[in-house]
Amino acid sequence: MPQDARSRARTRAPKRRSRGPRVLLIIALLVVAAFGGGWFLWAGPGPAAQELSVVVPEGATLSRAAGALEKAGAIHSRQTFLAFARVFGRGGTIRAGEYRIEPRTSARQILAMLQDGKTLQRLVTVPEGMPAILVAEALAKAPGLTGEAKVPEEGSVLPDSYAYLRDEPRAAVLARMQKAMTEYLAKAWGMRDKGLVVTTPREAVILASIVEKETGKPAERTTVAAVYANRLKAGMPLQADPTIIYPITKGKPLGRRILQSELRAKNGYNTYAMRGLPEGPIANPGRASIDAVLHPAQSKALYFVADGSGGHVFAETYAQHQANVAKWYAIRRARGEM
Repeated sequence: MPQDARSRARTRAPKRRSRGPRVLLIIALLVVAAFGGGWFLWAGPGPAAQELSVVVPEGATLSRAAGALEKAGAIHSRQTFLAFARVFGRGGTIRAGEYRIEPRTSARQILAMLQDGKTLQRLVTVPEGMPAILVAEALAKAPGLTGEAKVPEEGSVLPDSYAYLRDEPRAAVLARMQKAMTEYLAKAWGMRDKGLVVTTPREAVILASIVEKETGKPAERTTVAAVYANRLKAGMPLQADPTIIYPITKGKPLGRRILQSELRAKNGYNTYAMRGLPEGPIANPGRASIDAVLHPAQSKALYFVADGSGGHVFAETYAQHQANVAKWYAIRRARGEM
């Protein structure tokens, strides 16, 4: 090709357009919009007149989240929200979850919540020693959950507070509770003391559930566990009152004194009328009670009775125990309880 033709071809070749002018134009338009009221829609009070709850699904884009916010009445405009978010947002992704939007929260504040993942924490709590029937009731009453959950197997749930999302199935939350117990029990069992009277993880849970019901004082748990371990080794009945109550109420409070007929009842739980462990747990024991059974105190005690202060006094012989019982009766008479 002749030199002059090549020069003309180079002259006619189209130039690449710079993206700079376009970005500047967008910024200029936003500035104009800001002075025209757009900035108020971004940084000013939001339209929510009352507290709102908005769910951002897993994997949702900012555009989809903005649509949900607009539909709920948390922002004025999806388009305005996205435009300002692209320029003034910190970048990065948003986090899924349920968000509580307070009245008049600005669009700018809402974006920060989405990016920081400040989700609404819904909790269902299982206290230590809660029986399975009450776990099912707690799940049934928890607001925002869906579906039903069966009464779990006794002793299969680890007491704790469990976070959940709105519209999450109750069965899924229960499964997490049971998985937590399975994992903790496996870990604790692997670190147990040697020569224990319990020979399986299930036996550990059964005995731990009795310890859980017998004392509310953390410092006593290992000694109570030692008493029951000593009685099992000696072939003595456990004589644990909570095991009498369990087949009557399934772990709920009895609300009265135990009857003599109930002390003589023949069933798989009455540790006054049988030797050894009951046929199953009587509650869902917490970590501390499980640990107490797997690491009992070095004690020869075989008996314990209330001491009047919320704790117990322990004894190695029946004579010592009888003296302690007499003191407890004297305290109760002084209180007008007998």
